[in-house]
Amino acid sequence: MKGSNVSMNSRSVSRFNLAQFWFYSLGYLWLFGQLCSVGVIQAEQITSTKLENGLEILVKVDRRAPVAAVMVWYRAGSIDEVTGKTGVAHVLEHMMFQGTKTIPKGEFAKKIASVGGRSNAFTSSDYTGYFEELHSDELEMAIRLEADRMSNLIITEEDFETEVKVVMEERRQRVDDNPSALMMERMSAVMYVAHPYRNPIIGWMNDLENLTVDDAVAWYQDWYSPSNAALVVSGDVDPAEVIRLASKYFGVIASKELPTRRYQSEPRALGEKRVTVKGSTTIPTQSVGYRVPRLENHVADWEPYALYLLAGVLDGYSAARLPRSLINEKRIAVSVSASYDGLKRGPGGFYVGFSPSPNASLEMVEQAWREELMAIQSEGVTNDELDRVKAQVIAGQVYSEDSVLGQASRIGRMWSVGLPETASATINEKLKEITPDQVKQVAIKYLNEDNMTVGVLLPQ
Repeated sequence: MKGSNVSMNSRSVSRFNLAQFWFYSLGYLWLFGQLCSVGVIQAEQITSTKLENGLEILVKVDRRAPVAAVMVWYRAGSIDEVTGKTGVAHVLEHMMFQGTKTIPKGEFAKKIASVGGRSNAFTSSDYTGYFEELHSDELEMAIRLEADRMSNLIITEEDFETEVKVVMEERRQRVDDNPSALMMERMSAVMYVAHPYRNPIIGWMNDLENLTVDDAVAWYQDWYSPSNAALVVSGDVDPAEVIRLASKYFGVIASKELPTRRYQSEPRALGEKRVTVKGSTTIPTQSVGYRVPRLENHVADWEPYALYLLAGVLDGYSAARLPRSLINEKRIAVSVSASYDGLKRGPGGFYVGFSPSPNASLEMVEQAWREELMAIQSEGVTNDELDRVKAQVIAGQVYSEDSVLGQASRIGRMWSVGLPETASATINEKLKEITPDQVKQVAIKYLNEDNMTVGVLLPQ
């Protein structure tokens, strides 16, 4: 199955997916605490356990409809790839829909579809995930199929050659023939000097051309282990039954010793960096990125929460600072954006993007952005602005709770970056505690020229 590059159904998750998730998930979690305080919904209960082979099981019950979401998350993504083999995580994700020792090729998706369900997968820089959404009566089938392909996948030369060509075509369509995506790819390669985040999730074309079936086999053998995975189930299910089924099908899979993860830390930024890409576009665009901390210790950290709220102050609602100033008042931009990408295993990123109006230039809009930033760094933000950012997530939280797949996704993503499933309550409180002065502090500390990478897309 194929999906777009910005969809939960996508085979490849871009930076913007993660940035959007960070913004909304933290907002959802804050609102969750607010709604609980007034008795709108009951506190979230997640049942968790771990099998002897290391598989973690996380279950969230929601009995509003006879539906279940089954997800298997592997803490392995493009961050774990080595030079010359970029894209192998994504290629292996494609291979997981081929046959196993017990399921013929192409039958996995058919079996799920035959009971009215749907299945797909996604790869990101930090994790790879697989999911089924189906009637809760079919829970056992989904768990059995996921356990089967965790240990019994058949990787043939023929299937590999087919799927790597599919990925190469995806790259042509989504990156090489997409000027905006190409600019962001080149910007990341400049923004990160040593860290694997400088490589695209989908892989460099030259690496894809030279990958072998042995590379895919090695990736599967190295990382697809119960000790590197989590089974997340949400919906109309019984936690005890989920654990019983997981023990029955996953419990018999032997654990593996995982490869040692050695990530290079980024050297200190020494000055502004710029990259320009010319492409087949009629509207120039610009993105400004800053290297910032990720959420590592959800109890002790406060800067990630302040950065999240700063992004909201800039572009979290229709009357936020950037759209109000650059679009509505000065009329020099047709689009603006701000996001914080901090739910990561590696360094976080803060991004601001814009496109000028026909009567303006990129230089004019960039200067206007600098002026807005300087205003925050000198004058700070108001309590009213922070309150508005928090209020904007109310509708989003309601919609999020309506989707069992959305609930499972939030839990799985937390797990994938090393946060405990019980972090939600703490995150709620930390967000509510952030002050205008703290938002001002992170703007001064991280959003400066020496820590800035600029990507520019110009019409060819």
